[in-house]
Amino acid sequence: MDIAALSMGMSQMQVAQQASVSVMKMAMETGTEQMTDMMAMVETSTPVATTAGPSPDPNIGQLLDISV
Repeated sequence: MDIAALSMGMSQMQVAQQASVSVMKMAMETGTEQMTDMMAMVETSTPVATTAGPSPDPNIGQLLDISV
């Protein structure tokens, strides 16, 4: 058994694993940033009429006529 070759192979595996973990951390950080930005956009957007109070005409949206 060649100890030098085994040592090099194990070292290469460790480097590859560290690289994949680093890429995964970057992806997680990007996802967190996107979620934070989306939450900020939702908070600053105009509220929906149903949550902000009564609509201008309370009869709008009460019935839906469908014929098939």
